Amino acid sequence: MCKSKKKLSTQVMEPKQKPRRSSSSTSPVTAKKLSSLNDHQKSSSTSQNLISPNGSTESFILNNLKNSQSWASSKSSHHSLSSLKGVLLPEQPHIYNFTEIRSATQNFLKNSFSSSSTSTSWRCVIRGQEVVVIQRKFRRPMEIDELVDQVAMICRSHHSSLIPLKGASVSGNYIYLVYEYTEGVNLSEALRNRRNPNFTVLSNWISRIQIASDIAHGLDYIHHSTGLGLGFVHNHIKSTSIIVTEPSFHAKICHFGTAELCGETPSEIGDPNSEIKPKKTPELKKCGSKGLKFEGTRGYMAPEFQWTGMATVKSDVYAFGVVVLELISGKEAVKYEFDEESGGYVRVSVIETAVKATEDGGAGLRGWVDKRLKDSYPVEVAEKLVRIGLECVETNPNNRPDMGRVAGRVSQMYLESKTWAEKFAPLTDFTVSLAPR
Repeated sequence: MCKSKKKLSTQVMEPKQKPRRSSSSTSPVTAKKLSSLNDHQKSSSTSQNLISPNGSTESFILNNLKNSQSWASSKSSHHSLSSLKGVLLPEQPHIYNFTEIRSATQNFLKNSFSSSSTSTSWRCVIRGQEVVVIQRKFRRPMEIDELVDQVAMICRSHHSSLIPLKGASVSGNYIYLVYEYTEGVNLSEALRNRRNPNFTVLSNWISRIQIASDIAHGLDYIHHSTGLGLGFVHNHIKSTSIIVTEPSFHAKICHFGTAELCGETPSEIGDPNSEIKPKKTPELKKCGSKGLKFEGTRGYMAPEFQWTGMATVKSDVYAFGVVVLELISGKEAVKYEFDEESGGYVRVSVIETAVKATEDGGAGLRGWVDKRLKDSYPVEVAEKLVRIGLECVETNPNNRPDMGRVAGRVSQMYLESKTWAEKFAPLTDFTVSLAPR
């Protein structure tokens, strides 16, 4: 026992016998990392430095992550726990190995959680955590540094109304986004039950105004990125991209960061509040319905987005306005109904029906609001919320309000609704006696 103690103390004291390095010198690990990065940049041209359909950045990202982890482990082996308290290591984004994604999804043969024309998702377990893996295609070439920085930025972003991103993986021209799994149902299914159209879990006004407030604050955080100094664009706001949690009926926005990581937005993000001035150039015309393809959901696409194909904060505001009108009316964003006079199908938009309901001083508003609320809602608050929704879907994007202003107004309406609910709450505690007096 004495020998082992003596041997252990020698091993602990060995690092102190090493010559002291000056503060200006570079550690061998750091120098090796910098030289490897320089060699990579010299050996690859600009086109090779981009994520292209024929190239993969998985090995490059993993090597950088391993180097940083080895540096951290070497530092921890030479310093005691007390000395590490003053050392702040940078938070590393989760760059998953593609083999982890393939194993969790059973080589992509596992039943998909959801699927569309542009993405496929699987519910699975990675590193002991229940997650949802979403496969999407890159829309434009992205530099390696840009992708790593964006993943790190989004993983460090946290808000109660956003489903957090755990990490990402890249293989070829596909990116695999790993999000935390959240129990609940999407807003579209919560509002419209296909099996029983007369039933909805959102049967009271407070639950709906709460969801509107959650979405507004979440989208405001995305646009202004509190504490991060950068503005993001969601580009996928719709009723099927919002999860309603149980039993509190709070809303969480899915796909946060998808637009940036998939290259759906410009490489340089400008001022989120800057005005949009579209120009009629051949390049913009080429992005129209007869030109280049762009992703969008019918009923949620802003007019300028259909013209330019460019996602902006103003196009997010437009989609939010459509969701608000869905919340109040319970109707779909757009649907086709059979017209007996013409014998064909007519396109019906929730925006058009809302505009008609607010005409003549809002005389038709009661008939337009979801009948499953049974007229139990504050009429004045409902009218103000409808007008906010219509302001958000203005044809001119520069006339649409900022989400920060919208979030504040919706929060005030939520407080007014709570006051109304407390004042007109139904009686729940009463007794009936049939005994003679």
